[in-house]
Amino acid sequence: MRYLFLIVSFAFFSCQNKGIANINGLDTLRLKPRKVSSNTDDKVITGAEQTKEYLPLLKGKNVALVVNQTSVIGKTHLVDSLISLGVKVKTIFAPEHGFRGNHSAGAKVNSGIDEKTGIKITSLYGKNKKPTKEDLAGIDFVVFDIQDVGVRFYTYISTMHYVMEACSENNLPFMVFDRPNPNGHYVDGPVLDIKFKSFIGMHPVPLVHGMTVGEFAQMIQGENWLGEGKKCLLKVIKLKGYSHQTMYKLHIKPSPNLPSMESVYLYPSLGLFEGTNVSVGRGTPKPFEWLGRPGLSNGTTKYTPKKIIGVADDPPYEGKECQGILLTEFCNHYLLDSKQVYVDWLLLFYKSNKPENGEFFKTSSFDRLAGSDKLRLQIIEGKTSAQIRETWVDDLKNYEAIRRKYLLYEL
Repeated sequence: MRYLFLIVSFAFFSCQNKGIANINGLDTLRLKPRKVSSNTDDKVITGAEQTKEYLPLLKGKNVALVVNQTSVIGKTHLVDSLISLGVKVKTIFAPEHGFRGNHSAGAKVNSGIDEKTGIKITSLYGKNKKPTKEDLAGIDFVVFDIQDVGVRFYTYISTMHYVMEACSENNLPFMVFDRPNPNGHYVDGPVLDIKFKSFIGMHPVPLVHGMTVGEFAQMIQGENWLGEGKKCLLKVIKLKGYSHQTMYKLHIKPSPNLPSMESVYLYPSLGLFEGTNVSVGRGTPKPFEWLGRPGLSNGTTKYTPKKIIGVADDPPYEGKECQGILLTEFCNHYLLDSKQVYVDWLLLFYKSNKPENGEFFKTSSFDRLAGSDKLRLQIIEGKTSAQIRETWVDDLKNYEAIRRKYLLYEL
């Protein structure tokens, strides 16, 4: 299917057939339709579905799985499928948001026992983010099968890195069941400066890296990011019927606050706002589709974030009315030229910030999301989006050259 992006317009923009006043006289941001591949998600076969490719490797082995709610074969969870096929699943490693995907962003994930299967669940988003030697005792094979969305600060690739590192240190084979990247059709954004390395950005890659988790695993290993001399026995069960232009619809939300394809497509640009005083709609039915804050005079609609256990435990501006815009309802649906991170939205909100709103940037948080302090300083200096994007060009070219070495699918 060809999934429609949206012409995303802000109250600060004028939209086709709608006259909306601009702030500071800024011109309309016009987004053009992009050409979409004829490849569609009904042709894609995920790595997990290709049981004949990997069952011979897992038979008779004690297996650990790095999985969450997206780890399915059809409508059946991978854990249940493998058990039914005679695989000895001994341990489940749970990433951010937990094994069932019912923990809000940043919430501690506890270890425990899966009630359905009785299998031990070991948290990789609590005291430890990397499996210990004790966690891997008696394990013969580790499998990673989690749906990613292709953005550097989405933490599943960081979890994968640490598991690969643990496998290399314990001489364990590591296998990735590959899944499509819904934002895999482009590469954009600032490249991380390693001095700003954190769990929401561990690798010197752009904000939108344009790789599947299988390709990314190959890059982690090939670029020696596990540490000099560290290698794990890596195998990727490749996708079938996929290219980087395939428009793939996620049938299970990859995390609590990405419930729609619109939120997934907007996430690369709106995620940066989490390092500012702007709400992206956490605590509403449409997170990562809103932009707003209390007292925004140019907002076209209102919303009030509320606590939603397991989704938004402590949302910004909880209980306070925010003025802003629901990006996905502001204009008619069009295919969005999504091959960029939209800095314009940051610039407009920064310029509209008033003293009573307090500081616009949460400095440490924003810099970690952006991958350095450069973007924040450029915005403060009054650089235009074109000037900011120009500073990314050389780094992106260098990254593209590295990326090509690890691609498994056609661009």
